[in-house]
Amino acid sequence: MVVIMAKVLTGKISHPGVAEGEVLLLTEPVSFWGGVDHHGEIIDVHHAQHKAKMTNKILVMPSGRGSSSATAVLAELIRTGDGPLAIVMLQCDTILVIGALVSAEIYDISLPIVELEQAEYDQLTDGMRVSVDARSDQEVATISF
Repeated sequence: MVVIMAKVLTGKISHPGVAEGEVLLLTEPVSFWGGVDHHGEIIDVHHAQHKAKMTNKILVMPSGRGSSSATAVLAELIRTGDGPLAIVMLQCDTILVIGALVSAEIYDISLPIVELEQAEYDQLTDGMRVSVDARSDQEVATISF
């Protein structure tokens, strides 16, 4: 099967890496500390996507949602392969970037994190297949679909 990517969005690289996969579009931020279990499932019963699984998905959400402990949770999800393949947000979340940095430094696993403007962000839909290219030698990240 040949997949032809026809559209390219550009954004800010918050953490470098490359990934390809299906989008999991969250309508609201999720907290990795207490809101996501160790298998990558959203366990926050008040979250709109409760029970959605982010494992091997391109996680798209408006922003992160707190707790500095989310750094350790995200790094562990990346290490075990139960986390997302990439994270795309409207507003960068430093806590999640630190989790990706820890994962890259300790486990040598890079999770791209990209920040998009609203117009680009609005073009992403749940379930679509995208390619994220946020290599550190580039000025901007690209998301192709």
